[in-house]
Amino acid sequence: MSVIVYELAGADPSVRFSPHCWKIIWALKHKGLEFDRVPLRFNEIRKLDGKTVPVIHDGGRVLRDSFEIALHLEETYPDRPSLFAGEGGHMLSRFVERWTQLAVHSYLGGAMMMDLFHIIHEDDRDYFRASREARFGRRLEEVPQGREDRLGAFRATLQPVRAMVEAQPFIGGASPLFADYIVAGALQWARVASPMRVLEEDDPLAAWFERILDLHGGIGRATQARA
Repeated sequence: MSVIVYELAGADPSVRFSPHCWKIIWALKHKGLEFDRVPLRFNEIRKLDGKTVPVIHDGGRVLRDSFEIALHLEETYPDRPSLFAGEGGHMLSRFVERWTQLAVHSYLGGAMMMDLFHIIHEDDRDYFRASREARFGRRLEEVPQGREDRLGAFRATLQPVRAMVEAQPFIGGASPLFADYIVAGALQWARVASPMRVLEEDDPLAAWFERILDLHGGIGRATQARA
């Protein structure tokens, strides 16, 4: 029986932009598992008795939270390629997840605010506006102001990962681990949702991200970038 993965989509159901969902799409492919993808808009997520996605159904179990899902996949399918390559990789991924939230999501979430608003379904916009204005403490249109001025500083914060992938193909070494998918999920969020160029073309991180997009039959690349 295939795994079912519920993921966030825009007004066009083929536009799957959640960074957390992308971690799990790549993780499932990494494990070589069959799965069905179910797109949901913001206002449909409540049908799952929860507030966030991804959510997976696997063998009668319902799991939420991308990291807990990754742990479930690792424990349930130990004969498949590892997402962590041991306890050290597990702890590394915990660090990378927190770093990505603080250093990457914190900039991209604000910078792309109106880009996201324009790709979601019109029925989701009241919820999106109210929840994000409460979170940021100002009008939605004001949140991304000055994003270009802050872009250089944001790119500089990526130097720790940039230095890693200059020296080796992936964060995980010769092959990717869940830590790679965590960072790549954030960049896929930007690729799918926004026309903003997050990375310079000659950035080693851009070359690494291209390698991620080509993995697993190019499933990441199959979702079109926003022009």
